[in-house]
Amino acid sequence: MKLYGLYGSGNVRKVQAVAHALDLPLQMEWLSFSEGTHKSDRYLALNPNGKVPTLVDGDFVLWESNAINRYLCSQVPGNTLYPDDPRLRAAVDQWLAWELAHYNQAFGTLAWETVAKPGFMSLPTDEAVAAWATEQLNRYAAVLEAHLDGRRTVLGDGVTLADYALIHIETFKDMMPFDWSPYPRINAYYDRMCADAHWQATAVDMSQVGR
Repeated sequence: MKLYGLYGSGNVRKVQAVAHALDLPLQMEWLSFSEGTHKSDRYLALNPNGKVPTLVDGDFVLWESNAINRYLCSQVPGNTLYPDDPRLRAAVDQWLAWELAHYNQAFGTLAWETVAKPGFMSLPTDEAVAAWATEQLNRYAAVLEAHLDGRRTVLGDGVTLADYALIHIETFKDMMPFDWSPYPRINAYYDRMCADAHWQATAVDMSQVGR
């Protein structure tokens, strides 16, 4: 299987981590943000959104990181990342949907405005958008903070796809002008997940991010 990605992308890293946990080899095809190869005709033929990651498995093409991770889990029956139990699987799906629609929308917008634009693109931050994203991130961080009371991972103890979806923001978490101090459980959770061997296997050289 081949995975197209941009180096340092959290959404790419979470797919790499899941593949590593499942012992599924991935051939990486790195695109270039600075050269815009993720917007090339060749890549857009695979993923018309011009986003990463994209998985190619023979003649099957799949984009959207959460969909890719579910597909990877389907290749290894009985894995615990995406449990067979209907209620546990539904709980994983709930947090995947929440992360994508709310938590990551807020985080991603703030990271784009305060890290990516000024740091990689020499563009000014839209302060109004950054303020909105900060408000939204506080709103949804409070939800996660409350949920983590008494839990080491999203479902309690074992790591699932939901945890890799949430940890993927770690790459830029402490680079943003956001106060995480009101969320000690989230901070402890990220410390635990950053120590996860499969996540560590995806570690990046920050000096190469955005290349």
